[in-house]
Amino acid sequence: MSPRISLPMYNLPEMRPANAVFWQALRTELARRGLEGLPKLPDYTRPPVPERIEAETFFTQVCGYPLQTIYAGQARMLGVPVYDAPGCEGPNHAGVFVVHRDSRFQTLADLRGCHFVFNSIHSNSGMNLPRRALADLAGGRPFLGSATETHSQPANIERIARREAEATCVDCVTYAFFRRHRRALGDLTWPLAFTPPSPAIPFVTAPTTPEPVVAKLEAALLALARSPAWVEARAGLMIADILPADPARYALQLDYVRQAEALGYPNLA
Repeated sequence: MSPRISLPMYNLPEMRPANAVFWQALRTELARRGLEGLPKLPDYTRPPVPERIEAETFFTQVCGYPLQTIYAGQARMLGVPVYDAPGCEGPNHAGVFVVHRDSRFQTLADLRGCHFVFNSIHSNSGMNLPRRALADLAGGRPFLGSATETHSQPANIERIARREAEATCVDCVTYAFFRRHRRALGDLTWPLAFTPPSPAIPFVTAPTTPEPVVAKLEAALLALARSPAWVEARAGLMIADILPADPARYALQLDYVRQAEALGYPNLA
């Protein structure tokens, strides 16, 4: 069974060269630690929200919210990237509510009754974080006019740019990459507000990965994060650092679920 490598969370087609460079840097650091024969390129076809985390997963990135729900016990955290993007601070990121630049919406409260699109019910930045943010405004009643699941955050930004929907919420890192690589469409959108902060999306491996291999993966990630040799590999993915993973921090994402429920807003709509 060959090891599976992927970087599906920030994987616009335009980003494949940057993801390849990042993986090659990590692959080099792993080879220096005796781990050779790994795939030369990541799998670009793996979806951000697969049916499960495969047992042969060697290295990937998975949203921390489903790691505690539908993927519980299916992955082991290796490290948390620190992104140099608006909405990020240290090992935290946030969701960003996105509207058209000529939209009538000026504040988060203005979204009441709007046509909202989100990527997945299992998404932290697309569903869980905006649900928590809107719970403070909803007053225990439905807030959005409609909330449609689409299975793609980048496609949702495009929908906003083309006025096919009125608002969405996406990972602030996704939004930064979209603005970098699809400027013409990105310039038609506006970041209305950020959600509460949340631990950033971690790098993970399968729980069956042997301990000595896990230690080498963690050491290789740290070397990639700190070595001057990998400045370009980090910059291509807006990574300023990679910190050790603390799974306990991700309980905050489930706290947001309970808080939204306590405010009478258990569902995004």
